[in-house]
Amino acid sequence: MPAVSSPPVPPSAAEPSQAELDAACKRVARQLAARQHVSRNLAQEGDQQATRGQKAADAVAAFGGSWTFIGLFMATLLAWVVLNSVILVRHGKPFDPYPYILLNLFLSMLASVQAPIILMSQNRQAQKDRMTVEHDYEVNLKAEVEILLLHEKLDHLREEQWRELVAMQQKQIDMLTRICEQRAAEE
Repeated sequence: MPAVSSPPVPPSAAEPSQAELDAACKRVARQLAARQHVSRNLAQEGDQQATRGQKAADAVAAFGGSWTFIGLFMATLLAWVVLNSVILVRHGKPFDPYPYILLNLFLSMLASVQAPIILMSQNRQAQKDRMTVEHDYEVNLKAEVEILLLHEKLDHLREEQWRELVAMQQKQIDMLTRICEQRAAEE
């Protein structure tokens, strides 16, 4: 099998370093030589390796970024304001008067807890994305090598066919030459 060099890759901040590329090339070369598959399901691998805290962060981020959360959040705020207004009208002393300082405290605490959790989930997603990019590179590299090998095989087959065609034409020329010589000898 001929050695195939990796294609030039333009530098980018999202791309792996040269050492990682070399490792990926070696890994692909080993898998290609062993006729193994390069592709795999990264979503399953990432979920299986996730810690309990990472899974919780993903769940909180998924719920915190949903319409269900927004609806419940708006309903809670509306209920807080209505409840305080009803208590103010009936009893004259609400548990959280108009500027809603207690509500602001709860919202601040929610934001201070929710923001780092969402950031943890985003960091985990970025890590998954990096793994996906590296995996895509390996799959693309293997596909490129396989395509180059197929081109080489096709070129070899085409050369063989040309040789056979030339040999057949040479036989036909020889036969025609003999036929012409026989006719010339008969005349």
